[in-house]
Amino acid sequence: MIPFALPIPDAPRPRRAFILHGILGNHTNWRGFARQLSESLPDWQLHLVDLRNHGETGAAPPPHTLAAVADDLNELAASVGAPEVVVGHSFGGKVALEYASRRPPALRQAWVLDATPHAMPHGPGDDHEVASVIRALRAVPQPLARRADVMAELATLGQPPMIQKWMTTNLRRQDDGFVWTFDLDGAEAMLADYFARDLWGPLETTSPDAPAVHIVRAGNSDRWPPHVVDRLAALPASAAGRAHSLPDSGHWVHVDAPGPLRDLLLSHWPTDA
Repeated sequence: MIPFALPIPDAPRPRRAFILHGILGNHTNWRGFARQLSESLPDWQLHLVDLRNHGETGAAPPPHTLAAVADDLNELAASVGAPEVVVGHSFGGKVALEYASRRPPALRQAWVLDATPHAMPHGPGDDHEVASVIRALRAVPQPLARRADVMAELATLGQPPMIQKWMTTNLRRQDDGFVWTFDLDGAEAMLADYFARDLWGPLETTSPDAPAVHIVRAGNSDRWPPHVVDRLAALPASAAGRAHSLPDSGHWVHVDAPGPLRDLLLSHWPTDA
């Protein structure tokens, strides 16, 4: 399927990059950051992708795996043009790794923003933030008359204000009220595959035709086990992977550290045609 993608700017430009949101997100989460980044990239059009089961793309047929999402990106590339750069946050970061593992000819770089490449076969656990949010979303009655009603329901279910506000970006108005834009069953299946997959290969390969992979760790993020940090630090200079850190950022790197993130991207962004 061809996923929805918002182009920034509207006018066509000769070079393309795809930006991928995390689980339970959508393209609007990255619109402000992408506009700022675009100002420094006059030859580039940035496509903010709504992944399957999210946003304007909506429900998709199974399987709901990283491989299926990468297939969707291939469909999008055939429609709007192949990306030279793919930037993914959280779940989208592991999609970027999956896409890079296929070595599409046009791809120069993949950016993995606060997503770890290792497999977690037992998933996030019932006490993990994502599992808690999904349980809360399933408990919210729909449709609801107002966005504020959604926030109030999430508050009663113990979700913090940041999560409440974020979830209002995932609402669509119908005649009888607001409903979620995402397909929760599909999103939960996507998340299960995210935790199950090991994608160290694109980082550790020394093949000369592999795209460069830049993995960015947020210094205040809780998603980085010591063994993963150590393995990143041990990447040889000949490997495709490069590790970076945003020391003052939490998981939401484009919100916590938009300036440092923009500067980091631009300092490595392809400049030659």
